[in-house]
Amino acid sequence: MRDQAQKYAEANTTVIGISFDQPEDNAAFRAKFDFPFALLSDPDRVVGTAYEALRPPDHKAPHLPQRVSYLIDPAGIVAKTYEVSDPAGHAVEVLNDLAELQ
Repeated sequence: MRDQAQKYAEANTTVIGISFDQPEDNAAFRAKFDFPFALLSDPDRVVGTAYEALRPPDHKAPHLPQRVSYLIDPAGIVAKTYEVSDPAGHAVEVLNDLAELQ
């Protein structure tokens, strides 16, 4: 997503990242990787629970959220859910799906 930031801006699209990390950890991550989008902290997992992004308790890393993305349309409806396994390909896939919505 970071490397496609200009294309998301041209598509008038807002990208927001959410993690279970503390705000200071997210700020360090954002700075280290030159992340151009808002990165919100959800240490209490309220948003992660609402969006079903929690890993099962028996997962090898249950403390981490699933790598999931949601394409939300202008009306606030989740238009598509993605399980992200290829970050570079995912950014392009979302841009293609976004073009179809517009």
